[in-house]
Amino acid sequence: MLLALIPAYNPIETLADYVQALVDKKVFHKMIIVDDGSGPTHCDIFAALKHIPDVIVLRHAVNRGKGAALKTGLNYIACECPESIGVVTIDADGQHALEDACQVAQNLKDNPEYLIVGVRNFKGQVPKRSLWGNNITRYALKMVVGIKLSDTQSGLRGIPQALISTLLTIESNAYEFELDMLIAANHHGFKIKEVPIQTIYLDGNMRSSFRPLWDSLRIYFVLLRFSIIAILSAMLDYGIFMLVYFLIARNVMAALICSRIVSVTFNYLNVRRYAFRSNEKHTHTLPKYLTLAVVSGIMAYTLITGFMNLFGWQVMWAKIIAEFIMFIINFLVQRDFIFRKHRSA
Repeated sequence: MLLALIPAYNPIETLADYVQALVDKKVFHKMIIVDDGSGPTHCDIFAALKHIPDVIVLRHAVNRGKGAALKTGLNYIACECPESIGVVTIDADGQHALEDACQVAQNLKDNPEYLIVGVRNFKGQVPKRSLWGNNITRYALKMVVGIKLSDTQSGLRGIPQALISTLLTIESNAYEFELDMLIAANHHGFKIKEVPIQTIYLDGNMRSSFRPLWDSLRIYFVLLRFSIIAILSAMLDYGIFMLVYFLIARNVMAALICSRIVSVTFNYLNVRRYAFRSNEKHTHTLPKYLTLAVVSGIMAYTLITGFMNLFGWQVMWAKIIAEFIMFIINFLVQRDFIFRKHRSA
């Protein structure tokens, strides 16, 4: 059993015809349409959708955001169709060709443990806001999260049933939910498969409800939170180190141990919940994290004392350079080994 999910906020007038055409192809067992608080001028569209066989229309009284609409549909599927293979999400603005939706559906059937992403080639007459937004996000995603994707903002996706419960725990409710979905899938061990699709923009993509400035900031904040936690942890670590070193004991080891205890506790709790969205048990992640903390602490001590003895650096500068080196190493280890769940093939 395979389902389709369309989040719709003030959709195009031809949505009912599009859904009917998909139903006629008999690819999906059911199609769930979520009216995300569309205005009264769109009532006729949803009324027409309700009369199409195998179509379920869910409704938000007010606009809550694309992510919230997707989660409403996913929750319905998790509760009412737990035996399904998964669901294909489709945008309501006419960007996805029927054959592409069917292609993603077939790929999900063939690869039920993968998150399938329909990727556009971004050639021809592509709106600049779509082209630049995707380029910036995909490079940031690769650098920060370790995921290499051609299209990070495509709404045409095949979501396996096993991933739905994880997605329902994501707090974001707007466009950034789709980026959070990629991050969650990666860190819970789901492989991501890209499927080429057509690049379709109606009226220069003016029908999209995406707000270039505000929604882009929300998307980039998803990536920025990794850096924010790291910066706060580093500031906490550095502040306590200097406090202990200059006011209590001019001993690098003592200052390093005190600063590490506080910063490691702060960093672990926050990266686990907010950065890597990990729901792994503490008994699984904490021993690995503490091992990393001890090893990185020893390496940091070696670097600090080495810089001081070999180059005559002051402790404050030796500390900054050493911790910058360790930050990169620590982040990569946390991202790829500690907070990432590896699923069996």
